[in-house]
Amino acid sequence: MSKRILVIDDELDIRDVVCLSLEEFAGWYTESAGSGAEGLGKAQAAPWDCILLDVSMPEMDGLVVYRRLQADRKTQPIPVILLTAKVLAADRDRFTSLGVAGVIAKPFDPITIWQQVAQLLGWAT
Repeated sequence: MSKRILVIDDELDIRDVVCLSLEEFAGWYTESAGSGAEGLGKAQAAPWDCILLDVSMPEMDGLVVYRRLQADRKTQPIPVILLTAKVLAADRDRFTSLGVAGVIAKPFDPITIWQQVAQLLGWAT
């Protein structure tokens, strides 16, 4: 069965590249959202196997979105992988302490991002 991945990022180019990679190389179903508010709505509207979430977004950043996902019984079990350019050790430690499933650094390799997702979540590739 194909995995269902929600990609939340304010940059259209990033959303398009991630979704295309996950669909083409892994065969997964993807949807995307261009804001935290839109992402929360989509997260609650359908079942997801994973959410890829940008940390730096205007209006509602990824950490606020993550906390709201964790506060909702329906979305709390969905593993969240953060997409971020913040890759300092202190940032990674802070993200890990929040309980995220993993962190993927930007810029990422669009050819292998699906493998990074699979590895972080323990999905066979």
